[in-house]
Amino acid sequence: MGAGMPAERSMTFGPSARRLLGRLRPHRPQLVGVVGLAVLGVGLSAVGPKVLGHATDLIFAGVLGRQLPPGTTTEQAAAAARAAGDDSFADVITRMGVVPGAGIDTSALARVLLLALGLYVAAAALTWWQGWLLTGVVQRTVHRLREDVEAKLNRLPLPYFDRQPRGELLSRVTNDIDNISISLQQTLSQLLTSLLTVVGVLAMMFWISPLLALVALVAVPLSVVVTQRIAKRSQGQFIAQWTHTGELNGQVEEAFTGHELVKVFGRQREVQAAFAAKNEELFRASFGAQFISGIIMPAMMFIGNLSYVAIAVVGGLRVASGTMTLGDVQAFIQYSRQFTQPLTQVASMANLLQSGVASAERVFAVLDAEEQTPDPAVPARVADPRGRVEFQHVSFRYAPEKPLIEDLSLVAEPGQTVAIVGPTGAGKTTLVNLIMRFYELDAGRITLDGVDVTRLTRDDLRGRVGMVLQDTWLFGGTIRDNIAYGRPGATEEEILAAARATFVDRFVRSLPDGYDTVIDEEGSNASAGEKQLITIARAFLAEPSLLILDEATSSVDTRTEVLLQRAMAALRSDRTSFVIAHRLSTIRDADLILMMEDGRIVEQGTHDELLAAGGAYARLYRAQFSQATAGEPEPAVAQ
Repeated sequence: MGAGMPAERSMTFGPSARRLLGRLRPHRPQLVGVVGLAVLGVGLSAVGPKVLGHATDLIFAGVLGRQLPPGTTTEQAAAAARAAGDDSFADVITRMGVVPGAGIDTSALARVLLLALGLYVAAAALTWWQGWLLTGVVQRTVHRLREDVEAKLNRLPLPYFDRQPRGELLSRVTNDIDNISISLQQTLSQLLTSLLTVVGVLAMMFWISPLLALVALVAVPLSVVVTQRIAKRSQGQFIAQWTHTGELNGQVEEAFTGHELVKVFGRQREVQAAFAAKNEELFRASFGAQFISGIIMPAMMFIGNLSYVAIAVVGGLRVASGTMTLGDVQAFIQYSRQFTQPLTQVASMANLLQSGVASAERVFAVLDAEEQTPDPAVPARVADPRGRVEFQHVSFRYAPEKPLIEDLSLVAEPGQTVAIVGPTGAGKTTLVNLIMRFYELDAGRITLDGVDVTRLTRDDLRGRVGMVLQDTWLFGGTIRDNIAYGRPGATEEEILAAARATFVDRFVRSLPDGYDTVIDEEGSNASAGEKQLITIARAFLAEPSLLILDEATSSVDTRTEVLLQRAMAALRSDRTSFVIAHRLSTIRDADLILMMEDGRIVEQGTHDELLAAGGAYARLYRAQFSQATAGEPEPAVAQ
């Protein structure tokens, strides 16, 4: 991707820009105030050069008056100049109302200068007020945008996050929204002021001299053509810049999350090479975007200088001919600068505006993502919560072309412990994810105590379920806070009881700060087993009617696992439990064992029944203990 050539062309710049500006609509009163203050401020600033031009005329008239003999009138002095053949000088004397013999009218000059000072002070105050109002509008708009994105993320289905790298998604909701904030803050005020300045200055220019105003207007179409051509080439580069930024964030997040594995397998060079390649792509896109859009400013300055030269030449000729005063030419030259300056500023902001709209497109892509099916308007309630779960001819697939679960039916009676075993990819975790409605069924239905789970709100359904995953998740906070996450409002005694039941209390007591020990966001100051114990304590505290354990003891030592088996046996009493396990020794006491292969239940029964059947479960069980010493009995499990 060469610099100057767009890597990706934005096809929705106009609609995205309008949609972004449309988010300002709730602040119409403030925006009206911003526009009103801007009109007043620009109007006062536009009058300033004309007033200063009058001051120049007073000074120039005083200087000329001293050179003329006193006691004569302006008409007589002009007639004498014409008689001497100097018609241009006569026209200047007449045009400027020079009083022969009189010097500079200092009192009139002082009044004019004070008026100009007052105009500029008032304009500055109005501009400051306008900026204060606009800053509030922009920041409240971005604040609401962040809230909308956060709410949207909570409404998105789990498959959306499966398809999105975390770093890329984080970049959209942090970097891109920050870029939108900066772009709106810096461009809206400047664009409004610049456009109003162009209108106000143009009106004053036509008032002073229509001919010079037409000369100045020649630069406008040329400026528009140059800006459009450059902006069209740079927009694609801005899209590529922010896309590569998100991808680079994804790589960095992935590398730092798994930095231990990277070092263990000695893949630092590969990670660095991948980072360098993506960093180079980001560099090229950023360089292309900034360089191409940066051409706008010098191009506009060049066009403005050409216009300035033309105005100075034509204005000087008109002063010499007596058709304009020197003060008017001076004012017009100031206006020409004020006229080209906002055009140059608008052009120079094109890169910032394009960058902001490119980020807005990425954020709007999140806001437009397909949401999970909404909860029913009139949700059902479970009248008699007992924990009976039934799958009725359930079918599900992650990809439409790749079946996973087909026509599955099963019943888990209240209080039963249902163990789900099978090879990797058989659909064990998918089965419990369907109970939680993390994914929607393709066919069939799942009922909880006779009520279709789709008729319950997700909060109601998930509030009845306690889940402990193999991958532990702890947030930055104390151990006490992490346990209490299972049931907000739990008392200190209830938290301690859950910790004692799950043997968290045993290792917490050895810590200097006890339950006030702070776990960092990555949980790096706790072992894998300790983190898993805390998550189990969290599930204990929740007291769910349905319990799901997905390899919940995979990270604890053998002795702790035996203790936890006893604790979870007590926890599972009077509750329906689904246990996903790879170590078959841990589920021998399950009421029902489901053997799954390729999304189907190929066998079901108790441990002894399945071993006696000599099928897939028996083969899997024997495979796990094939390394045992000949003649050594199979490991027993604490009952």
